[in-house]
Amino acid sequence: MESSRDKAMAEFIRMVRWIVAIGVVVSAGAIAYLAFTGELYLHLVVATLGGVFFSILLGCGLFALSFFSDKSGHDQSVTDSTRSSRDNRP
Repeated sequence: MESSRDKAMAEFIRMVRWIVAIGVVVSAGAIAYLAFTGELYLHLVVATLGGVFFSILLGCGLFALSFFSDKSGHDQSVTDSTRSSRDNRP
């Protein structure tokens, strides 16, 4: 039987694969747009690929991590920890 953490990890890996694929497609689209509108230079291509790809990877990756944290039970342990300290106050 698979635990909720294993299921969450499998789903997180699936989401990361989709995020990388979307990042590649959007980066290719950005380079294609730049190629149609002007001359491409090496620095322009590297900066565009780095900026577009890593921005998508960072933004979507952090969002995916928040889902992983919730589904794997990490958020519940923090909620339980803070709830018990609030309940023990005089």
